[in-house]
Amino acid sequence: MNRRHSLLSFLLVAVTCIIASAQQPSIAFERVKHLRHGINASEWFSQHPSDYSAARTAKYTDDADLALMAKLGFDSVRLSIDPVPLEADPHNAEGFNPDFLARLDHVVDTVLSHNMAIQIDIHPEGDYKKDIRTSDEAVTRFLNLWQRLATHYATRSPDLTFFEVMNEPELTDRTHWALVQSRAVEVIRKAAPQHTIIVSGANWSSLPDFFALQPLADQNLIYNFHFYDPHTFTHQGATWSTSWFRYTHDIPYPATEDSMPAVLAQLPDAFSRYEAESYFLDHWDAHRIRLMIDAAAEWGKANNVPLLCNEFGAYRAHTDKDSRLR
Repeated sequence: MNRRHSLLSFLLVAVTCIIASAQQPSIAFERVKHLRHGINASEWFSQHPSDYSAARTAKYTDDADLALMAKLGFDSVRLSIDPVPLEADPHNAEGFNPDFLARLDHVVDTVLSHNMAIQIDIHPEGDYKKDIRTSDEAVTRFLNLWQRLATHYATRSPDLTFFEVMNEPELTDRTHWALVQSRAVEVIRKAAPQHTIIVSGANWSSLPDFFALQPLADQNLIYNFHFYDPHTFTHQGATWSTSWFRYTHDIPYPATEDSMPAVLAQLPDAFSRYEAESYFLDHWDAHRIRLMIDAAAEWGKANNVPLLCNEFGAYRAHTDKDSRLR
């Protein structure tokens, strides 16, 4: 998720995928198999706007960490990239900051050397996504960024190198995001004809907006959603989301009504207490989550497209281990 705090602060945010049975399998159905057991490389080249220096990135995650990911059985790494430092002065001939780009290249090539796939994810911070929502000029800059970035990485293995249009777009106008995303796909496809592109719905890649997607004509796409339900549990203690989440802690999963009074006592007003009650009354359990994921799988089958869920988890600082694992 695009927020000031890293999703690596969550319990290991992993990548999983649902392979829908295809009537006429495309190359995307084969390639999505490389994304079954992935890991997000968060707060490395995005989500840390105060310091993208070489000194920090070199020690935050290093080559030994990438080797360990491969040894542990991860088959892919999602490399989140903040476009602002990527395009910061000074520029090389491609219009990128040469130092930042060189470090990205090293990560991409190291991941590929371990026979893991790499998801190159544009993961903006600050006002970047808001500007795309409100400014045609910002959209043009975004498309230009992808033209250059896809061209740069088009030489890497098309079987193992994936281009994710944008992490969690925040465009309440689904039609507007559909237009921006379709144009981005066209730009990437022209620059990298063989590579697979990852697309998602508007509004934080949530399931409701995922279901509202109209599949594109391009057959070499993977359709992505994020899953953090129930947010009252997964985001307890979070300062970047719903305002009252910051007050909550020790919320169990699954919920029990006898645990509700202690949680409600943490909240400062009637409105937040009323909202929090729904978590305890809505029967969140494995069966409910299974039905939600099954609905996504059915959408994939109906549209004959492969699906991916490349973010899920629970905020580790305020959730107990047993509940997280459940």
